[in-house]
Amino acid sequence: MQPFFFTRIKYNSGNWDTDQRMPVNLLNSLVEYTTIPVDEKEKIVELSSKEIFKSPFCYISGHKLVEFSSEERQNFKTYVNNGGFVFADDCNHDIDGLFAKSFEAEMAKTFGEDALQKIPNNHPIYSSFFEFEDGPPATSFELNGWGDDLIHDYLKAIVVNGRIGVLYSNKDYGCEWDYDFRNKRFLKVDNTKFGVNIVVYALTQ
Repeated sequence: MQPFFFTRIKYNSGNWDTDQRMPVNLLNSLVEYTTIPVDEKEKIVELSSKEIFKSPFCYISGHKLVEFSSEERQNFKTYVNNGGFVFADDCNHDIDGLFAKSFEAEMAKTFGEDALQKIPNNHPIYSSFFEFEDGPPATSFELNGWGDDLIHDYLKAIVVNGRIGVLYSNKDYGCEWDYDFRNKRFLKVDNTKFGVNIVVYALTQ
């Protein structure tokens, strides 16, 4: 079995290289809790490159404008429609919500106006490894966002052939998990457990 590797999408607009310690932290959790073989080095792949099609799981984030080139948009769409999985997380420290607004607009342009939909809090992703009976766990960052002052008690997704192709979060899990994995032992509850669910779901659907 080929080791799982974490792929971060590099796109030309905005800023793609947020929360730099998060991938290693999440990969450490996969080693700690599962038997999934893991490549412990994050991969960075240009969205316009064919390399993306080798990745079982991709991550995209930022807090500035997202505006794909036609080549980036085509690769993103083909990757998702052919069984790829993208976890998109709004690193929401920009009060104007530029990432959220532009990413959602980009998804509408790429997959259709109503493609991004709320998923129910009993969706299989919340029980793919650990149980999250109330849906997506809250983060300490989500009120720092674009001025709506809401705890979003749901995630959104683009569903292709009955499975999630794009999981979209306004909760800023990336920043929540952006710490040295050796500091996890000081937490009462390991907040990366939901990340394990996301990866396990992506690999088993």
